[in-house]
Amino acid sequence: MLSRLMSGSIRSLDREYDCTVRLLDDTEYTCTIQRDAKGQYLFDLICHHLNLLEKDYFGIRYVDPDKQRHWLEFSKSIAKQMKSQPPFTMCLRVKFYPPDPAALKEEITRYLVFLQIKRDLYHGRLLCKTSDAALLAAYILQAEIGDYDPGKHPEGYSSKFQFFPKHSERLERRISDIHKTELIGQSPDTSELNFLQKAQSLETYGIDPHPCKDVSGNPAFLAFTPFGFTVLQGNRRIHFLNWDEVTKLKFEAKTFHVYANQKEDKKIILTYFAPTPEACKHLWKCGVENQAFYKLEKSSQVRTVSSSNLFFKGSRFRYSGRVAKEVMEQSAKIKRDPPEIHRAGLVPSRSCPSITHGPRLTSVPRTRRRAVHISIMEGLESLRDSAHSTPVRSVSHGDTFMRRSRGHLADSREAGPSGSGVISDEAYSPSDSVLPTPVAEHGGAEMSLGRHLNGTSRGAGDEEGGAESETAQERGGQGAEPGPGKRGALRAGGRSRTSTPGGAGGDVEELNKFVLSVLRLFLVTMGLLGALLLLLLVLTESDLDIAFLRDIRRTPEFQQFHLEYFCPLRRWLACKVRWMGGFLVSQ
Repeated sequence: MLSRLMSGSIRSLDREYDCTVRLLDDTEYTCTIQRDAKGQYLFDLICHHLNLLEKDYFGIRYVDPDKQRHWLEFSKSIAKQMKSQPPFTMCLRVKFYPPDPAALKEEITRYLVFLQIKRDLYHGRLLCKTSDAALLAAYILQAEIGDYDPGKHPEGYSSKFQFFPKHSERLERRISDIHKTELIGQSPDTSELNFLQKAQSLETYGIDPHPCKDVSGNPAFLAFTPFGFTVLQGNRRIHFLNWDEVTKLKFEAKTFHVYANQKEDKKIILTYFAPTPEACKHLWKCGVENQAFYKLEKSSQVRTVSSSNLFFKGSRFRYSGRVAKEVMEQSAKIKRDPPEIHRAGLVPSRSCPSITHGPRLTSVPRTRRRAVHISIMEGLESLRDSAHSTPVRSVSHGDTFMRRSRGHLADSREAGPSGSGVISDEAYSPSDSVLPTPVAEHGGAEMSLGRHLNGTSRGAGDEEGGAESETAQERGGQGAEPGPGKRGALRAGGRSRTSTPGGAGGDVEELNKFVLSVLRLFLVTMGLLGALLLLLLVLTESDLDIAFLRDIRRTPEFQQFHLEYFCPLRRWLACKVRWMGGFLVSQ
């Protein structure tokens, strides 16, 4: 009896597993789900927990043991998507940024998007000039602590909050001045809405950068926004294509292609190289989903997309979900009392901590600053050292980007003598976009995706071993800004540069890919010929009386082929077979 109970409990445990999802306020939601549960079931549990109805903008992200990020596919089993063993650790994040956050129906949705963009600002994904940065930080301050109170907020109170990867005392004073004088009386929801509207006007709103290299080997960062496809190099936007111009997205191994039609039927192809084939496939799937979500009018227009022009080659993927226009129409039908919102307030978090003790990080020596910051941020990478920044400048062709963002370009006069006019780093860092996403802790694996620090990248695992990770050039471009004239891979009129960086290893890899492609083509061709031969035998030698076979047999072309070619060939083969049989018998 006891053995049966134990075996039954073991089978029950085998059919269930624990799953932890880190939410946008850094709280954690843990549940036990069935092993065959699909991603949609987990997502619905989280949305029910948050009382969230406008859920189509959000997704669940996880990191596999190879440190590659993925979006959980809701139509597939969770266990089959995860490459690690349970329990699983994932994150709730904004997957599709609202084109107009002010148009969101419910305050709870705006609050969650506000948390995501605040995270983007802190991790360096949302770049802006100093004046915009001060205003955004003041909105956060007003939303979290309310009106300025001299009794509660002593001199330098804004320095106790870390809004950006780095900032100066001058910026802190500007944040305090705005908070004291311009935002008095604003409620948290009003401050959050103003924050969203300001963030939405910036060029880097909604960007989740993917590190790549162009055909010249220069680091670049590709991203998909609510308005189109963007390429960044050294904090400069060098290409922008709105979704109406993008016609096709393709990838093969580590090579990613963007096909577009611009004005006057000008066709261009942008080509970039991802660090790994898995990263390239993730980039392609993100592009396919974003294009379908923002470009299409109805979800019924969604089609299965192939990464290759040949049906027997490449990956196939289909976006499953509603598109942006349908989401807005569905949101307008929501009629319920606004749900209660529990704001995080001053509670420190792993992604955007409130530093409430110790001196300013910028005044601490480098070695001590790293140790202090690690203890505060529970293992996240230390901040960058430089007090100077590089302005965000757009050199993309055309003016198709949002016209509301005029005035966004950095004003060097505003930066002052120090030149620190922009809250950004000298090179756009892909690690900023992956730091908030955890790796399952049960396997003992910790993220080693580091920030660029004095020419090398330091990861979260450096605290124990003290070893430095690979250089910024190897990590995908955290290094120095490329010189003038180095652009993304632009091909026009059918001409392209196909050489990939990587030397002899890259040549061997290209040769292997070519041999595999030829072999695959040969096998498929032989299969097709075999199928045609089988159909020919059925037509000519069988007595099957099927409608489509009967119609083929009655055509003049088939009758001519049968009499003039097939019958003589059959007699010749029969003669040869009889001769061969007689020859073997005589031996």
